[in-house]
Amino acid sequence: MKKNKIKVRFAPSPTGYLHIGGLRTYLYNWLFAKKNKGEIILRIEDTDRQRYVEGATESLIETLKKIGLPWDKGPFIQSQKMGNYQGLAQKLVDDGHAYYCFCSPDILEKMKQKQIADKLAPRYDRRCRNLNEEEISLRLRSGQPYVIRLKVPNQGSIKFRDLIRNDVEFDLKNIDDQILLKSDGWPTYHLANVVDDHFMGITHVIRGEEWLSSTPKHILIYRAFNWSIPEFAHLPLLLNPDHSKLSKRQGDVAAEDYLAQGYLSKTLINFLALLGWNPGNNQEIFNLKQLIKEFSLEKIQKSGAIFNREKLDWLNGYYLRQMPINKLVKLCIPYLNQLGFPINRKKIKKIIFLEQERLKRLNQIGDLANFFFLDDLEYEPGLLFWGKTSSKETEDNLIKIKFLLKKIPCFQFKAKIILKKLNILAKEKGTGEIFWPLRVCLSGQKSSPPPEAMAEIMGQEKTLKRIDLAINKIKRARQ
Repeated sequence: MKKNKIKVRFAPSPTGYLHIGGLRTYLYNWLFAKKNKGEIILRIEDTDRQRYVEGATESLIETLKKIGLPWDKGPFIQSQKMGNYQGLAQKLVDDGHAYYCFCSPDILEKMKQKQIADKLAPRYDRRCRNLNEEEISLRLRSGQPYVIRLKVPNQGSIKFRDLIRNDVEFDLKNIDDQILLKSDGWPTYHLANVVDDHFMGITHVIRGEEWLSSTPKHILIYRAFNWSIPEFAHLPLLLNPDHSKLSKRQGDVAAEDYLAQGYLSKTLINFLALLGWNPGNNQEIFNLKQLIKEFSLEKIQKSGAIFNREKLDWLNGYYLRQMPINKLVKLCIPYLNQLGFPINRKKIKKIIFLEQERLKRLNQIGDLANFFFLDDLEYEPGLLFWGKTSSKETEDNLIKIKFLLKKIPCFQFKAKIILKKLNILAKEKGTGEIFWPLRVCLSGQKSSPPPEAMAEIMGQEKTLKRIDLAINKIKRARQ
């Protein structure tokens, strides 16, 4: 017997940005499909019109394109085939698996408040479930608004095997008669999701664990239609370092925000792959080919995965350091343009080459390189002092450095020659006493590239001017 081709889907709702957890779900579906020579389908689930955000569909698609993991079919839009859902909801009513509910929002709210007051879990009390055919017909003819609800069995349980969580069981008495079709004719997520998965031939549903409690409802719908039930795999949550659910309140959660900040798509792929999945060894750097080879659902953990921003920065820094300098320059220039820095490509290339080791994300380039472009720097005079060196000793050392650098011919003002001259002075005064104040007066920072390299890029005139400014800072501080 021929085995069905594996088909998975990624089905985001256009209610805003693409959550970084959603991107991980897409990645795991993609890897699973490629590992098993299957297909991944992109489907936009836009049937929740109250939460629909204009432009969100286009944004979702654009973000996924930037990540660089192409889907095989789609995007398919749920709202473009409404009649299909309505007809199938009616079939469930006709077959006795669903029923009309005529309860108004006011009735449902009063029901909810009473249940809360009685310390009961709010749920529909099924009062319309046993209406006789005559009463139903009368209400329909009068045009009374209704929804269609799933007729959940009163007793028993739903058992299924989750590919990550193993055997899972839900008691049916705790499952509400879920709405399948709303009063405006739009399907709910539960109906549209099951219908689309069936007709698209989805063999494996890989999604976040927040959908685990919905699975018994979906299985009941599959059974009501007498359809084959796909395999399920529910992924662990992404968590903040304090183990709370990853949310906007505690940091960035939109995938496009990470791209905008200058995290590379290969970084996000590598990082997210390891958030909940363990290859079984200590390997941390993976290219796409390696991920496809190593990935399996069996190696996904059940517990939540901590989103470690420091780890993400480290990984992005690694990929930026491996990048050819010309490509890195091309990626950095838009960030420098945003800050209004004059773009001299030859100079920019030297600056970025110098900062490549320190760069962790592309949007840092402005902060790391701004001192090259500024006329004056703001820093405390005390930052110039090395160890216990006094202000007078630091001033004298800067004067000696200035005298030394001024004697270098302009055409020879290169890092190697500057370093050679500084080393001669450092043998007399001490390495820290010479290199530290020069580093600070050129960059205004505690941490910066080597001073001889900065001096070459700035040029002799600007270097000498910054030394003068530092000397004046020290003098003013002593007054």
